[in-house]
Amino acid sequence: MKSEFEVAFNEISQLRELSRDVVLDALRTALVSAYKRDVGLQSQHVEVNIDPNSGRARILVEKEVVDDVQDDRTEVLLENARYFDQNANYGDMVMVQLEGSTKRFGRIAAQTAKQVVLQKIREAERKTLLDEYKDREGDLVHGTVQSINGGVVTISLGRAEAIMPKKEQIPSEKIKPHDKVRAYIVKVEDTNRGPQIVVSRSHRNMLRRLLEYEVPEIFNGQVEIKNIAREAGGRSKVAVAALQEGIDPVGACVGQRGIRIQNIVTELHEKIDVIEWSPNHESFIAKALSPARVSGVYLNDDPDDGRTALVIVPEDQLSLAIGREGQNARLAAKLTGWRIDIKSVPEAVIEALEAIDRPPLNTISDQYPEMVNDVRRIMAKREMAKTVMAEEFNALAKFADLVQRRIQQVQEQRRKDRLAEIAAVKSTLPAAAFHMSVEQLELPDAVIDALRPFNNVGEVMLRFLVDEARIKNALRDAPANALKALQDALDRLIIPQEAYAAAEAEELAAQQAAAEAAAAAEAGEEDRTALETALSADDLQQPQTDAARGKRPPIGVTQEAEPDFAPTFQDTDDQTDLTGKKKGKKKKGRQLIYDEDRGGMVVKRQRKHGRSDWEEWDE
Repeated sequence: MKSEFEVAFNEISQLRELSRDVVLDALRTALVSAYKRDVGLQSQHVEVNIDPNSGRARILVEKEVVDDVQDDRTEVLLENARYFDQNANYGDMVMVQLEGSTKRFGRIAAQTAKQVVLQKIREAERKTLLDEYKDREGDLVHGTVQSINGGVVTISLGRAEAIMPKKEQIPSEKIKPHDKVRAYIVKVEDTNRGPQIVVSRSHRNMLRRLLEYEVPEIFNGQVEIKNIAREAGGRSKVAVAALQEGIDPVGACVGQRGIRIQNIVTELHEKIDVIEWSPNHESFIAKALSPARVSGVYLNDDPDDGRTALVIVPEDQLSLAIGREGQNARLAAKLTGWRIDIKSVPEAVIEALEAIDRPPLNTISDQYPEMVNDVRRIMAKREMAKTVMAEEFNALAKFADLVQRRIQQVQEQRRKDRLAEIAAVKSTLPAAAFHMSVEQLELPDAVIDALRPFNNVGEVMLRFLVDEARIKNALRDAPANALKALQDALDRLIIPQEAYAAAEAEELAAQQAAAEAAAAAEAGEEDRTALETALSADDLQQPQTDAARGKRPPIGVTQEAEPDFAPTFQDTDDQTDLTGKKKGKKKKGRQLIYDEDRGGMVVKRQRKHGRSDWEEWDE
């Protein structure tokens, strides 16, 4: 028959969902605290052994072996000490069992033991809950709405409670107490009042988890979710791709008669567009704007302004492509990672006709005179509110496509020229700087946080020279003197030896890659995608020339930097590119000059105070 202690012990373990070892440890700690409170000695070493079956406790206290006991709390006679340790001698410290066990404890000591037991069990329960829900971060949970105070919803999860702040709720959803809800665990934090579980119903990953539960092909890894763009309570777009042949990723997500996706729509109260992902950016952007039909997509991957896609749609599809308050276009931009500009076919044709006499469109009239005249006739007919036939709309679309393809060629050439210019400037910078994190600059935390998107010190230095506006834009929320502080930090910069070693290794790898690319080009094997990646502004790592490496400062010595590191460019007249778009202000004060001794381009800076001679910037 089980003892009362064992019954109570098991009841506590099951009720609190704690292991037997945790409860035993709480009892041991409680008895130690009770004994120390009873005798008034907090520094004495005490050990407790408890029989888990009978509940009998043995309290062992450390005492000194003496020949005459003055204080029985800390001293013991030799004959009594040898009962517990046969090798004990005078002056030794021996663990002696306390006589009378816990029966000698007074009321205060017993109350102390009770409080310690409760505290230890609460701490163990909190730790168990924290460990349990910490492992469930990023998963879905079911709960019951307990209360709503100040817009914050408290949800009971059984043994734990979770909170759902206002920003994590679906705006159009009305939640009431006692409602059953499903939510996504955003984070779990340990606080003084126990684990704080924050859940969300507006997080985009909640849609991801629901798709995994509803679509077996996603759960089994046959279909992959590439990206999700979500505006909770309104509309969401999901890009999916098949990882196994013979599977329709969109059909798998939608389900027979739309049953799978309809379950998720009912749960979230929002429209969901499932789109097949494509490695071809033009095709992917066109699909992302569904349900609108797209006439053409024209990409412009500008090294300074970022990636922009111009999308031309039929006139009757313009409002559908943009969506209510721009929602459809906004979600498509989030899904694809491209900034999207949308124009109707007539709008694109009108702009093209206005610029038909300027480069690069001035040759179109000579090459396609009949097409241009036909387009002018159709547009005049449209202005007079006459009926425009479908064939005529197709002619307008073809003309718009021809114009945008011509503009795209100019933009592509300009992009290559700009990348070559960036590469030339980059080659004058120490390669080791591109292996140093921005945290190594001696700057306030606010400035460091603003510079994190640049990834490394070398990229910051490069942008100072080729795109100062981007640096200023990054520091727009930083303190007023942040730009000057950054200049001073770059002047004081010391490049460590480890960074030079990493740069040397990367230079060698870049040289080998360049040699392989040259060999492939000679064999007639061109890979345009790999070439664009190699020439990208962020990843370009061209090796320095031997002469440039010879100019590196000794390790541990501060580089000789100009007093004012920031470019001292001065503005001149605006230039207009071939597309009629302002290219920006041409900078002077620094020049790219071909150095015959070095066999490459170098950056030279004009001296201050109006002096007309030039000096090399990197020396």
